[in-house]
Amino acid sequence: MDSEENSGLFGISEDLVQSPVHKPAGVSSVDFDGLLSPPLRLQEDLSEGCGGQLWPAGMVLSRYMLQKHKDDIQDSSVVELGAGGGLVGLAVAIGCTIDKTLIITDQKPMLALMERNIILNNLQSKVKAAIYDWGEPVPAQIPSHPDIILAADCVYFEPAFPLLQKTLADLIGEETVCYFCFKKRRRADLHFMKAVRKNFEVKEIDDDPDKEVYERENIFLYKITRKS
Repeated sequence: MDSEENSGLFGISEDLVQSPVHKPAGVSSVDFDGLLSPPLRLQEDLSEGCGGQLWPAGMVLSRYMLQKHKDDIQDSSVVELGAGGGLVGLAVAIGCTIDKTLIITDQKPMLALMERNIILNNLQSKVKAAIYDWGEPVPAQIPSHPDIILAADCVYFEPAFPLLQKTLADLIGEETVCYFCFKKRRRADLHFMKAVRKNFEVKEIDDDPDKEVYERENIFLYKITRKS
């Protein structure tokens, strides 16, 4: 049985995962306990949708990339799916060595927020924001098969699951690695992961020192690749 099916519901340190408490619009500063210098500044604004604030799986994926992939993705093309305000992609752009332009994507209502956060962190030369509706053809400005896909907190709306599966099928090429992090909130989330396993190689990340902590909160981190 998968570990996500065995997980319990326990408390988790606020130092590791910020609680998704709905709050007024404002700017947050996040340094992941010193992993980011300068800290990431993130405008949070829920007026255009729930993606406009920090969510737990995004915090987990950001921290993992900063801890484990700071210096080994320099020549990689990187695309973030369902970026919301851009937490994961912007954290990676600040804290990891990357030579290529990193692209953060979401639906049109999130575009202005993504662009504000790029400017807020002076990342205009390193990060671009783009509209990407899951299930639609890959936009021209996005690599057809990026080296790395970042996806956090994308499993939350069951009618969108088939669209997300199609997008993963479109983007994941022979050399693509997708780092996929989500918080299990309902049984349908497990059905989504089982469907993904039918078409991709899905492996739990086992080199994250924080894994035992965030799994108590039903948060899981996977590496998804194309089947041989």
